[in-house]
Amino acid sequence: MRRKVVSVMLAAAMCASMTACGGGSSAPAESKAETQAPAAEGGEAQAPAEGGEAKEGGNSGAAVRVCVVYTGNLGDKSYNDSCNMGAQKAVEDFGIELKSLEGTTAEEWEANLVAACEEGYDLIIGASSNIADYITEHGPNYPDTKFAVIDTTVDLPNVESISFAQNQGSFLAGAAAALFTQKTDIKNVNEEHIIGWVGGMDIPVLHDFYTGYEQGAKYVDPDIQILQAFAGTWTDPLKGKELTLAQYEQGADIVMNVASGTGVGILEAAKEADKYAIGVDLDQDNDQPGHVLTSMVKRVDNACYLVIESVVNGTFEGGSTKYLSLTEGGVSLTDFSVMKEALGDQFPQDIVDTCEELAEKIKSGEIVVENYEGFGPQA
Repeated sequence: MRRKVVSVMLAAAMCASMTACGGGSSAPAESKAETQAPAAEGGEAQAPAEGGEAKEGGNSGAAVRVCVVYTGNLGDKSYNDSCNMGAQKAVEDFGIELKSLEGTTAEEWEANLVAACEEGYDLIIGASSNIADYITEHGPNYPDTKFAVIDTTVDLPNVESISFAQNQGSFLAGAAAALFTQKTDIKNVNEEHIIGWVGGMDIPVLHDFYTGYEQGAKYVDPDIQILQAFAGTWTDPLKGKELTLAQYEQGADIVMNVASGTGVGILEAAKEADKYAIGVDLDQDNDQPGHVLTSMVKRVDNACYLVIESVVNGTFEGGSTKYLSLTEGGVSLTDFSVMKEALGDQFPQDIVDTCEELAEKIKSGEIVVENYEGFGPQA
Protein backbone atom coordinates (compact mmCIF):
# COMPACT_ATOMS: atom_id res chain seq x y z
CA MET A 1 0.00 0.00 0.00
CA ARG A 2 2.82 2.37 0.89
CA ARG A 3 4.42 1.70 -2.49
CA LYS A 4 1.16 2.43 -4.25
CA VAL A 5 0.76 5.76 -2.39
CA VAL A 6 4.32 6.76 -3.27
CA SER A 7 3.74 5.83 -6.90
CA VAL A 8 0.53 7.85 -7.06
CA MET A 9 2.26 10.85 -5.50
CA LEU A 10 5.06 10.58 -8.01
CA ALA A 11 2.56 10.31 -10.84
CA ALA A 12 0.69 13.38 -9.59
CA ALA A 13 3.90 15.35 -9.43
CA MET A 14 4.73 14.36 -12.97
CA CYS A 15 1.29 15.34 -14.25
CA ALA A 16 1.54 18.69 -12.48
CA SER A 17 4.79 19.44 -14.25
CA MET A 18 3.01 18.95 -17.63
CA THR A 19 6.17 17.34 -18.95
CA ALA A 20 6.17 14.13 -20.96
CA CYS A 21 8.55 11.63 -19.42
CA GLY A 22 11.62 11.40 -21.58
CA GLY A 23 9.82 13.34 -24.27
CA GLY A 24 11.20 16.83 -23.81
CA SER A 25 9.25 19.85 -22.59
CA SER A 26 5.85 19.15 -24.08
CA ALA A 27 3.07 17.31 -22.27
CA PRO A 28 2.04 13.84 -23.48
CA ALA A 29 -0.61 13.92 -26.18
CA GLU A 30 -4.12 13.17 -24.97
CA SER A 31 -6.46 13.19 -27.94
CA LYS A 32 -6.39 12.19 -31.55
CA ALA A 33 -5.96 15.80 -32.58
CA GLU A 34 -2.89 16.14 -30.36
CA THR A 35 -1.23 12.75 -30.75
CA GLN A 36 1.28 12.72 -33.59
CA ALA A 37 2.10 9.57 -35.53
CA PRO A 38 5.80 8.76 -35.88
CA ALA A 39 7.74 9.24 -39.06
CA ALA A 40 6.88 6.48 -41.48
CA GLU A 41 9.07 5.08 -44.23
CA GLY A 42 10.59 7.96 -46.12
CA GLY A 43 10.48 10.18 -43.01
CA GLU A 44 7.05 11.77 -43.41
CA ALA A 45 4.72 11.91 -40.43
CA GLN A 46 1.26 10.43 -40.74
CA ALA A 47 -1.40 12.85 -39.52
CA PRO A 48 -4.18 11.37 -37.37
CA ALA A 49 -7.77 11.66 -38.47
CA GLU A 50 -10.00 14.43 -37.13
CA GLY A 51 -13.06 14.01 -34.96
CA GLY A 52 -13.53 12.39 -31.57
CA GLU A 53 -16.64 10.23 -31.60
CA ALA A 54 -16.73 6.50 -32.11
CA LYS A 55 -17.53 5.64 -35.71
CA GLU A 56 -20.62 3.76 -36.77
CA GLY A 57 -20.20 0.08 -35.99
CA GLY A 58 -18.01 0.75 -32.94
CA ASN A 59 -18.98 1.74 -29.41
CA SER A 60 -21.99 4.05 -29.23
CA GLY A 61 -21.85 7.15 -27.04
CA ALA A 62 -18.57 8.41 -25.64
CA ALA A 63 -15.33 7.43 -27.37
CA VAL A 64 -13.30 4.62 -25.84
CA ARG A 65 -10.40 6.10 -23.85
CA VAL A 66 -7.05 4.37 -24.37
CA CYS A 67 -3.66 5.09 -22.80
CA VAL A 68 -0.46 3.51 -24.10
CA VAL A 69 2.47 3.43 -21.67
CA TYR A 70 5.81 3.25 -23.47
CA THR A 71 9.27 2.26 -22.27
CA GLY A 72 11.36 4.75 -24.16
CA ASN A 73 10.27 7.47 -26.54
CA LEU A 74 8.31 7.72 -29.76
CA GLY A 75 10.40 8.54 -32.79
CA ASP A 76 12.60 5.44 -32.42
CA LYS A 77 11.71 4.27 -35.96
CA SER A 78 11.34 0.84 -34.40
CA TYR A 79 9.26 -0.88 -31.71
CA ASN A 80 7.54 2.13 -30.13
CA ASP A 81 6.72 3.74 -33.45
CA SER A 82 5.24 0.46 -34.66
CA CYS A 83 2.99 0.31 -31.60
CA ASN A 84 1.95 3.92 -32.12
CA MET A 85 1.08 3.25 -35.76
CA GLY A 86 -1.41 0.63 -34.59
CA ALA A 87 -2.85 3.05 -32.05
CA GLN A 88 -3.14 5.80 -34.66
CA LYS A 89 -4.95 3.45 -37.02
CA ALA A 90 -7.41 2.73 -34.19
CA VAL A 91 -7.90 6.49 -33.78
CA GLU A 92 -8.78 6.76 -37.46
CA ASP A 93 -10.98 3.65 -37.60
CA PHE A 94 -12.79 3.81 -34.26
CA GLY A 95 -12.60 7.41 -33.09
CA ILE A 96 -10.94 6.47 -29.80
CA GLU A 97 -9.43 9.02 -27.45
CA LEU A 98 -5.71 8.27 -27.22
CA LYS A 99 -3.02 9.27 -24.78
CA SER A 100 0.64 8.26 -25.06
CA LEU A 101 2.95 8.31 -22.03
CA GLU A 102 6.69 8.06 -22.66
CA GLY A 103 9.40 7.30 -20.12
CA THR A 104 13.04 6.29 -20.01
CA THR A 105 13.44 4.93 -16.46
CA ALA A 106 11.68 2.25 -14.40
CA GLU A 107 10.41 4.91 -12.01
CA GLU A 108 8.78 6.80 -14.86
CA TRP A 109 7.23 3.64 -16.30
CA GLU A 110 5.57 2.76 -13.01
CA ALA A 111 4.47 6.32 -12.33
CA ASN A 112 2.95 6.62 -15.81
CA LEU A 113 1.06 3.36 -15.39
CA VAL A 114 -0.34 4.41 -12.00
CA ALA A 115 -1.30 7.83 -13.37
CA ALA A 116 -3.19 6.15 -16.22
CA CYS A 117 -4.97 3.88 -13.74
CA GLU A 118 -6.03 6.83 -11.62
CA GLU A 119 -7.36 8.69 -14.68
CA GLY A 120 -9.85 5.91 -15.39
CA TYR A 121 -8.98 4.86 -18.95
CA ASP A 122 -11.08 2.11 -20.51
CA LEU A 123 -7.93 0.35 -21.74
CA ILE A 124 -4.32 0.74 -20.64
CA ILE A 125 -1.69 -0.85 -22.88
CA GLY A 126 1.75 -1.67 -21.53
CA ALA A 127 3.67 -1.40 -24.78
CA SER A 128 6.53 -3.69 -23.77
CA SER A 129 7.52 -6.41 -21.33
CA ASN A 130 9.18 -3.81 -19.09
CA ILE A 131 5.68 -2.78 -17.97
CA ALA A 132 4.59 -6.30 -17.01
CA ASP A 133 5.71 -6.23 -13.37
CA TYR A 134 3.87 -2.95 -12.76
CA ILE A 135 0.66 -4.27 -14.31
CA THR A 136 1.00 -7.39 -12.15
CA GLU A 137 1.38 -5.22 -9.05
CA HIS A 138 -1.20 -2.52 -9.71
CA GLY A 139 -3.70 -4.24 -12.04
CA PRO A 140 -5.57 -6.02 -9.20
CA ASN A 141 -6.23 -2.64 -7.57
CA TYR A 142 -8.21 -1.55 -10.66
CA PRO A 143 -10.40 -4.60 -11.45
CA ASP A 144 -12.74 -2.60 -13.70
CA THR A 145 -9.91 -1.36 -15.92
CA LYS A 146 -8.91 -3.39 -18.94
CA PHE A 147 -5.17 -3.85 -19.43
CA ALA A 148 -3.09 -5.26 -22.26
CA VAL A 149 0.59 -6.10 -22.29
CA ILE A 150 2.60 -6.59 -25.47
CA ASP A 151 5.62 -8.86 -25.77
CA THR A 152 5.04 -10.94 -22.66
CA THR A 153 2.34 -12.54 -20.50
CA VAL A 154 0.61 -11.31 -17.35
CA ASP A 155 -1.78 -13.78 -15.73
CA LEU A 156 -4.61 -11.60 -14.43
CA PRO A 157 -8.34 -11.70 -15.23
CA ASN A 158 -8.38 -8.11 -16.53
CA VAL A 159 -5.24 -8.40 -18.67
CA GLU A 160 -4.97 -9.55 -22.29
CA SER A 161 -1.43 -10.57 -23.25
CA ILE A 162 0.01 -10.54 -26.77
CA SER A 163 3.41 -11.97 -27.60
CA PHE A 164 5.34 -12.82 -30.74
CA ALA A 165 7.50 -15.58 -32.17
CA GLN A 166 10.45 -13.22 -32.44
CA ASN A 167 12.64 -16.32 -32.23
CA GLN A 168 11.24 -17.48 -35.60
CA GLY A 169 11.78 -14.14 -37.32
CA SER A 170 15.25 -13.92 -35.81
CA PHE A 171 16.06 -17.44 -37.06
CA LEU A 172 15.55 -16.13 -40.59
CA ALA A 173 17.60 -13.01 -39.82
CA GLY A 174 20.43 -15.15 -38.45
CA ALA A 175 20.34 -17.38 -41.52
CA ALA A 176 20.45 -14.32 -43.79
CA ALA A 177 23.40 -12.87 -41.84
CA ALA A 178 25.30 -16.16 -41.97
CA LEU A 179 24.81 -16.41 -45.71
CA PHE A 180 25.74 -12.77 -46.28
CA THR A 181 29.04 -13.00 -44.41
CA GLN A 182 30.15 -15.63 -46.94
CA LYS A 183 29.73 -13.23 -49.89
CA THR A 184 33.30 -11.95 -50.10
CA ASP A 185 32.69 -10.50 -53.56
CA ILE A 186 30.55 -7.80 -51.90
CA LYS A 187 32.39 -4.68 -50.75
CA ASN A 188 33.89 -4.92 -47.23
CA VAL A 189 32.72 -8.47 -46.58
CA ASN A 190 35.80 -10.20 -45.20
CA GLU A 191 36.77 -13.86 -45.30
CA GLU A 192 36.00 -14.48 -41.63
CA HIS A 193 32.57 -15.89 -40.83
CA ILE A 194 31.67 -13.51 -38.00
CA ILE A 195 28.35 -11.76 -37.45
CA GLY A 196 27.10 -9.49 -34.66
CA TRP A 197 24.02 -8.77 -32.57
CA VAL A 198 23.36 -5.71 -30.40
CA GLY A 199 20.36 -5.52 -28.07
CA GLY A 200 18.89 -2.75 -25.95
CA MET A 201 18.09 -3.85 -22.41
CA ASP A 202 19.16 -7.25 -21.12
CA ILE A 203 15.66 -8.72 -20.71
CA PRO A 204 14.17 -12.16 -21.46
CA VAL A 205 12.37 -11.18 -24.66
CA LEU A 206 15.67 -10.08 -26.22
CA HIS A 207 17.20 -13.40 -25.26
CA ASP A 208 14.36 -15.01 -27.24
CA PHE A 209 15.45 -12.87 -30.21
CA TYR A 210 19.04 -14.00 -29.77
CA THR A 211 18.11 -17.68 -29.34
CA GLY A 212 16.49 -17.69 -32.77
CA TYR A 213 19.26 -15.59 -34.36
CA GLU A 214 21.94 -17.97 -33.14
CA GLN A 215 20.02 -21.09 -34.20
CA GLY A 216 19.36 -19.67 -37.69
CA ALA A 217 22.97 -18.66 -38.20
CA LYS A 218 24.29 -22.04 -37.05
CA TYR A 219 21.74 -23.85 -39.20
CA VAL A 220 23.55 -22.30 -42.17
CA ASP A 221 27.07 -22.47 -40.75
CA PRO A 222 27.67 -24.50 -37.55
CA ASP A 223 31.11 -22.93 -37.11
CA ILE A 224 30.04 -19.29 -37.42
CA GLN A 225 31.08 -16.86 -34.66
CA ILE A 226 28.40 -14.57 -33.23
CA LEU A 227 29.27 -11.45 -31.23
CA GLN A 228 26.64 -10.34 -28.72
CA ALA A 229 26.26 -7.12 -26.71
CA PHE A 230 23.59 -5.28 -24.72
CA ALA A 231 23.51 -1.50 -24.49
CA GLY A 232 21.47 -1.52 -21.26
CA THR A 233 19.11 1.14 -22.62
CA TRP A 234 16.50 1.75 -25.33
CA THR A 235 17.39 5.42 -25.82
CA ASP A 236 21.14 5.84 -26.38
CA PRO A 237 22.09 5.83 -30.09
CA LEU A 238 25.70 6.72 -29.26
CA LYS A 239 26.02 3.59 -27.13
CA GLY A 240 24.49 1.53 -29.92
CA LYS A 241 26.98 2.95 -32.41
CA GLU A 242 29.92 2.34 -30.08
CA LEU A 243 29.02 -1.33 -29.52
CA THR A 244 28.42 -1.92 -33.21
CA LEU A 245 31.66 -0.33 -34.34
CA ALA A 246 33.44 -2.53 -31.80
CA GLN A 247 31.89 -5.63 -33.36
CA TYR A 248 32.94 -4.52 -36.83
CA GLU A 249 36.48 -4.07 -35.46
CA GLN A 250 36.32 -7.67 -34.23
CA GLY A 251 35.57 -8.92 -37.72
CA ALA A 252 31.79 -8.84 -38.04
CA ASP A 253 30.50 -7.91 -41.50
CA ILE A 254 26.87 -7.53 -40.44
CA VAL A 255 25.18 -6.74 -37.10
CA MET A 256 21.54 -7.22 -36.14
CA ASN A 257 19.84 -4.29 -34.39
CA VAL A 258 17.44 -5.21 -31.56
CA ALA A 259 17.57 -1.99 -29.58
CA SER A 260 14.64 0.37 -30.31
CA GLY A 261 15.89 3.99 -30.14
CA THR A 262 19.42 2.84 -29.34
CA GLY A 263 19.32 1.00 -32.66
CA VAL A 264 19.46 4.27 -34.61
CA GLY A 265 23.15 4.30 -33.72
CA ILE A 266 23.59 0.69 -34.82
CA LEU A 267 22.36 1.54 -38.31
CA GLU A 268 24.44 4.72 -38.39
CA ALA A 269 27.51 2.63 -37.49
CA ALA A 270 26.87 0.41 -40.50
CA LYS A 271 27.01 3.41 -42.79
CA GLU A 272 29.98 4.98 -41.01
CA ALA A 273 32.04 1.78 -41.17
CA ASP A 274 30.78 0.98 -44.69
CA LYS A 275 29.49 -2.33 -43.33
CA TYR A 276 26.04 -3.90 -43.00
CA ALA A 277 23.18 -4.31 -40.53
CA ILE A 278 19.78 -5.94 -40.08
CA GLY A 279 16.87 -3.79 -38.90
CA VAL A 280 14.15 -4.70 -36.43
CA ASP A 281 10.44 -4.24 -35.64
CA LEU A 282 9.67 -1.79 -38.47
CA ASP A 283 11.00 -1.87 -42.02
CA GLN A 284 14.32 -0.06 -41.50
CA ASP A 285 15.83 -0.97 -44.86
CA ASN A 286 15.67 2.64 -46.06
CA ASP A 287 17.15 4.17 -42.90
CA GLN A 288 20.67 3.66 -44.25
CA PRO A 289 20.09 2.47 -47.85
CA GLY A 290 22.67 0.01 -49.08
CA HIS A 291 23.77 -0.86 -45.55
CA VAL A 292 20.66 -2.64 -44.22
CA LEU A 293 20.31 -6.11 -45.73
CA THR A 294 16.78 -6.71 -44.42
CA SER A 295 14.66 -6.05 -41.33
CA MET A 296 12.97 -8.50 -39.01
CA VAL A 297 9.51 -6.95 -38.84
CA LYS A 298 7.54 -7.56 -35.67
CA ARG A 299 3.89 -6.54 -36.04
CA VAL A 300 3.52 -4.61 -32.81
CA ASP A 301 1.18 -2.30 -34.73
CA ASN A 302 -1.24 -5.18 -35.31
CA ALA A 303 -1.08 -6.25 -31.67
CA CYS A 304 -1.93 -2.74 -30.44
CA TYR A 305 -4.70 -2.28 -33.00
CA LEU A 306 -6.32 -5.66 -32.35
CA VAL A 307 -6.56 -5.21 -28.60
CA ILE A 308 -8.09 -1.74 -29.01
CA GLU A 309 -10.54 -3.17 -31.54
CA SER A 310 -11.56 -5.86 -29.04
CA VAL A 311 -12.48 -3.22 -26.46
CA VAL A 312 -14.40 -1.16 -29.03
CA ASN A 313 -16.32 -4.27 -30.16
CA GLY A 314 -16.84 -5.71 -26.69
CA THR A 315 -14.79 -8.84 -27.38
CA PHE A 316 -11.87 -8.13 -25.02
CA GLU A 317 -10.71 -11.36 -23.35
CA GLY A 318 -9.07 -10.81 -19.98
CA GLY A 319 -6.86 -13.64 -18.81
CA SER A 320 -6.03 -14.67 -22.39
CA THR A 321 -2.77 -14.83 -24.34
CA LYS A 322 -2.34 -14.45 -28.10
CA TYR A 323 0.86 -15.70 -29.73
CA LEU A 324 1.61 -14.31 -33.19
CA SER A 325 4.03 -16.54 -35.08
CA LEU A 326 5.44 -16.64 -38.61
CA THR A 327 2.29 -18.47 -39.71
CA GLU A 328 -0.03 -15.69 -38.50
CA GLY A 329 2.18 -12.99 -40.00
CA GLY A 330 3.29 -11.80 -36.58
CA VAL A 331 6.93 -11.72 -37.71
CA SER A 332 8.67 -11.72 -41.08
CA LEU A 333 11.66 -10.45 -43.03
CA THR A 334 11.34 -7.55 -45.44
CA ASP A 335 11.75 -8.28 -49.14
CA PHE A 336 15.43 -7.20 -49.49
CA SER A 337 14.39 -4.81 -52.30
CA VAL A 338 16.41 -1.82 -51.03
CA MET A 339 19.60 -3.87 -50.88
CA LYS A 340 18.79 -5.39 -54.27
CA GLU A 341 18.69 -1.91 -55.75
CA ALA A 342 21.93 -0.90 -54.01
CA LEU A 343 23.94 -3.96 -55.08
CA GLY A 344 22.41 -4.51 -58.50
CA ASP A 345 23.85 -7.58 -60.22
CA GLN A 346 25.96 -8.32 -57.14
CA PHE A 347 22.91 -8.97 -54.99
CA PRO A 348 22.97 -12.58 -53.73
CA GLN A 349 19.50 -13.87 -54.65
CA ASP A 350 20.27 -17.20 -52.99
CA ILE A 351 19.86 -15.49 -49.60
CA VAL A 352 16.27 -14.58 -50.42
CA ASP A 353 15.51 -18.01 -51.85
CA THR A 354 16.99 -19.81 -48.85
CA CYS A 355 15.14 -17.62 -46.33
CA GLU A 356 11.85 -18.28 -48.13
CA GLU A 357 12.52 -22.03 -48.01
CA LEU A 358 13.41 -21.87 -44.32
CA ALA A 359 10.24 -19.88 -43.56
CA GLU A 360 8.12 -22.60 -45.14
CA LYS A 361 9.94 -25.28 -43.16
CA ILE A 362 9.26 -23.39 -39.95
CA LYS A 363 5.58 -23.01 -40.80
CA SER A 364 5.26 -26.70 -41.62
CA GLY A 365 7.04 -27.76 -38.44
CA GLU A 366 9.97 -29.31 -40.26
CA ILE A 367 12.22 -26.81 -38.48
CA VAL A 368 11.38 -26.16 -34.83
CA VAL A 369 12.92 -22.92 -33.60
CA GLU A 370 13.99 -22.99 -29.99
CA ASN A 371 12.60 -20.52 -27.45
CA TYR A 372 14.33 -18.83 -24.58
CA GLU A 373 13.00 -20.15 -21.28
CA GLY A 374 9.49 -18.85 -20.57
CA PHE A 375 8.64 -17.96 -24.16
CA GLY A 376 6.61 -19.73 -26.82
CA PRO A 377 2.96 -20.49 -27.54
CA GLN A 378 2.49 -22.41 -24.27
CA ALA A 379 4.39 -19.96 -22.08
